[in-house]
Amino acid sequence: MELKNVIKKDIFIKNKDELRELFGKYDENIKLINQYFSVKISTQNDSKLVISGIKKEVNSSGRIIESLLSIIREGYPLSMSQVKYHIEMAKKKQHLDWKSLYKDIIYVFKKEKEIRPKTLGQKRLIDAVKKNEIVFAIGPAGTGKTYLAVAMALSALKNEEVSRIILVRPAVEAGESLGYLPGDLLEKIDPYFRPLYDAMYEMMPAEKFQKYMERGIIEIAPLAYMRGRTLNDSFIILDDAQNTTLGQMRMFLTRFGFGSKVIINGDITQIDLPQKENSGLIKVAKILKNIDGIEFIYLTDQDVVRHRLVQEIIRAYEREDSQHRKTE
Repeated sequence: MELKNVIKKDIFIKNKDELRELFGKYDENIKLINQYFSVKISTQNDSKLVISGIKKEVNSSGRIIESLLSIIREGYPLSMSQVKYHIEMAKKKQHLDWKSLYKDIIYVFKKEKEIRPKTLGQKRLIDAVKKNEIVFAIGPAGTGKTYLAVAMALSALKNEEVSRIILVRPAVEAGESLGYLPGDLLEKIDPYFRPLYDAMYEMMPAEKFQKYMERGIIEIAPLAYMRGRTLNDSFIILDDAQNTTLGQMRMFLTRFGFGSKVIINGDITQIDLPQKENSGLIKVAKILKNIDGIEFIYLTDQDVVRHRLVQEIIRAYEREDSQHRKTE
């Protein structure tokens, strides 16, 4: 770059702890910013950050660093996924009001656990659940669909907005062939509910979870066992809904009772049905559109909050699927 086009921007740092948090482990946060912007970032006496490079790149990276510093100064922990999300929003010239994003706190049964949305898509999902009785959360793996659904359910139970939580899944992929598996019903379905269990154990003490299971306050049920029931005063989560047929989806939705909320999660890129077009999750959006109290939230790879490679893997498969459709 020509020297005449190079500018410098100074950002003042309050202390070494702030600098350490900003740079991240092994300087991973700053290295990530350097991957996306052609700038040089250096420190002076642990009290000042100096960004040098072309004006446009310096200004963009500077705004991101200032935003990250404001997060740190408010006492929020900074993760690499947050840094990447701020970068992506800046690259797309989308304004990210992080204070509005992080002000939503979901309180669960572990006092030290405060759950906040990490992306705009996750915030839309939380807002939708607050406003509606039935919410569909559709998006790829790693976008926090199951985790947030469990958090919202536990928060509602803690606040006595519902009297029980019901966790539902199409067991054994789409076929629900439970009879061929060894053990009693709970042993048969246990592996398929593991993602829901993991989220539960993270948000409430294990002994409380077991106690609530024994008392029926938290219930797990294969989708096939929902037929004939009416569920009042309940928070119901249907996970892996892409593997429901249209008939199963209709049956499940008509179990809805007074004082209840439903979150239906699914990833339409991971359908295990023999004929993918028969997925109830694909067809339900057309059938139920424009009904008050029902909202569809679509999450994307931008909302992935796992390791950055998960995001890259999702995008690679999406490109492959797109090319495959073009050649068909």
